[in-house]
Amino acid sequence: MKKNKISKNWLIKQHKDPFFRQSKIQGYRSRSAFKLIEMNKKFKFLKKNLSLLDLGSCPGGWSQVASREIIKGKILAVDIKYMEKIENVDFINGDFYKNEIRGEIIRYFNNKKADVVLSDMAANTSGVKTLDSYRIGDLCLRAMDLAKEVLSKDGIFLSKIFMGSIFQEINKMAKKYFKNVILYKPLSSKKESKEIYIYCKGILKIWYIMLYNLIIRLWKKIIY
Repeated sequence: MKKNKISKNWLIKQHKDPFFRQSKIQGYRSRSAFKLIEMNKKFKFLKKNLSLLDLGSCPGGWSQVASREIIKGKILAVDIKYMEKIENVDFINGDFYKNEIRGEIIRYFNNKKADVVLSDMAANTSGVKTLDSYRIGDLCLRAMDLAKEVLSKDGIFLSKIFMGSIFQEINKMAKKYFKNVILYKPLSSKKESKEIYIYCKGILKIWYIMLYNLIIRLWKKIIY
């Protein structure tokens, strides 16, 4: 009885949500499509001829937005869940943690580099806020690790993160590997949600990263 009441309340909230209603009117598979639309208006990174990778794409809201902007480029969506076909979007049904799927992703771009990597992934919630925050943070770090491998030197990585225990580590890691890092919360993100998005642009050169690591190690020795 209690579960049915919670489900009913959730449905009422959904139908009162203007972004949920608009997603149905405009044919988007999820309200999160408006988050990407808003962030693209701000950062202007979706262009008609670029290559894009959408990690954790199901149900496909972000891939739909990308497909309406990218007309002459390539879009690859990846998810462990099956995603219904979207025009002009190729799909790999698999876990990008696994080496064989990573290999498929790299080969898809013909060993060239992608221009944009997106991740709106969220782990299954446990109800324990600290654990849920950590799980989503871990997804972001894994997506970032793949992005470093497949992105062009001026490429863009955009990912969901949650404010919590692992947030500072993610922000620090992003600044270590990217030239520009911006934190942004779209208006379409629910106010009560702790989600925020990290927008990263421009891969730092390997020598710079190695120098950074060396400086950190030396600094720790001086302190301790």
